Amino acid sequence: MSPLIETQALKKYYPLTGGLFRRRVGEVRAVDGVSLSILKNECYGLVGESGCGKTTFAKTVIRLLTPNSGHIYFDLPDDIREEIAKLEQSKNSRELKKIRAQYDLATFRGKKLKSMRRKMQIVYQDPTRSLNPRMLVKDIVGEPLIVQKLARGEERGKRTLEMLGKVGLTERHMFRYPHEFSGGQRQRIAIARALVTNPEFVVLDEPTSSVDVSVRAQLLNLFQDLRKELGLTYLFISHDLSVVECIADRVAVMYLGKIVELAKTTELYKNPLHPYSLALFSSIPIPDPSVKRKRIELKGEVPSPVNPPTGCRFHPRCSEAMELCHKVEPEPIDVGNGHLVACHLFHK
Repeated sequence: MSPLIETQALKKYYPLTGGLFRRRVGEVRAVDGVSLSILKNECYGLVGESGCGKTTFAKTVIRLLTPNSGHIYFDLPDDIREEIAKLEQSKNSRELKKIRAQYDLATFRGKKLKSMRRKMQIVYQDPTRSLNPRMLVKDIVGEPLIVQKLARGEERGKRTLEMLGKVGLTERHMFRYPHEFSGGQRQRIAIARALVTNPEFVVLDEPTSSVDVSVRAQLLNLFQDLRKELGLTYLFISHDLSVVECIADRVAVMYLGKIVELAKTTELYKNPLHPYSLALFSSIPIPDPSVKRKRIELKGEVPSPVNPPTGCRFHPRCSEAMELCHKVEPEPIDVGNGHLVACHLFHK
């Protein structure tokens, strides 16, 4: 299956200013050279500690944020991908720049970027904050159709009602305000708003973290049903590893702006290899009080993304760190069956 979303060495830094004239004195390296590909109709999980750069990466991919460097490709044809690879090897910068201006989302601006956004949408963590409290549901869900000039009048109302039906709401819900709904219903409204433009790629940024367990299960089932019915591709971000296990096909582990491990969900949860992944997965609670799991306690604090460690970024907290880890940043290596690990322990 071909990729829908591809990123190459994607970086997003936030400037730090200081002094009387607010000059730039540093930068927060929120996303620092992430390369990955998300296949069509795949649910790609992204996990990691709070502040590791998951949400920043997602917003950069759909161009809510402008990357500092790197490339983003959406549904890139195979022949164009091969041509880009050849031009990179031949170092033909003029032709490469020309072709990237046509296909690289990182270079898009204005109307060209706006037209792409109908194909890429996002569902935020907290629907209470992401929904306008002064707008009726029919206007909240139907507004993207007006912005993207896809429908007006009766056609807009028809498509709005159709999408509300797909997420489990009815016509009687159209003339209410967000505060009149429960948390789960508000999230369904947010989902309907994201899907009303018929996108191909949807970012789900911790969409179940603000609801209780029973509603969480309903939303996960809804995401699965919509994915099959509409042929959607997901980037599912969560700090809840159990939720990701239920829905994702592949999972990437992120630490301090970089991907440290990537594998199929069953393989990663059964056999995590990176020392950080081992510690992360050891914290998953087991729903049986009689079963005890040895939890791996990480020493020290998470380093600041303003001044990340040299070499492997995890080495200050890693019990397996070698001298090499302090100096050289490890490249991801395939240990079999597409299981990638960025750790010097597997380069021996």
